[in-house]
Amino acid sequence: MGTVELTAQTAWLAEAIRQATQTDLAALEWEGAFIHFRRVYARAFQRAQLGDALLWVVERAPGFLIAQLFVLLKSEKEPAVADGRQRAFIHSFRVRPEFRSRGLGSGLLKHAELDLLERGFRWAYLHVADENTAAVRFYERSGYRRVFPVPGDWSYEDHLGMERHVHEPGWRMRKSLTEE
Repeated sequence: MGTVELTAQTAWLAEAIRQATQTDLAALEWEGAFIHFRRVYARAFQRAQLGDALLWVVERAPGFLIAQLFVLLKSEKEPAVADGRQRAFIHSFRVRPEFRSRGLGSGLLKHAELDLLERGFRWAYLHVADENTAAVRFYERSGYRRVFPVPGDWSYEDHLGMERHVHEPGWRMRKSLTEE
């Protein structure tokens, strides 16, 4: 696997990527834009504390997160994409719009992939919505291949305790972490 080329614009990135802490949970809501995911983030953090997930963040200034990428290492519900040994599932990957197209997303994704490889994982999976054509192109440029279409129906409990249903038809994508 090649290394990420850091430009003057992204040279700070190597030091800015870190695993999320409990104090980051509020910052993951991005000033309320993602408040509805508060409980989702809390559960992801609990899984990370148990060793079943990783929550990567990029902090530009103290308390100001500009990107995030979560990795589910082990899933009891879907071991085909996250078995705790060879397959991991990337989700909740976002970069603030004003920081896109600067290599930040590529650097964060590469960082997560290299970490997975060091942990012995061979495959990274993810789901991308059909309507997010920019993300589909980004993942394909990053070496991910479409495996099969997925209905994309899921639900979660929002910050008010209400169940929300999401319909995001898209693609299951996969990348071998061991191939150049």
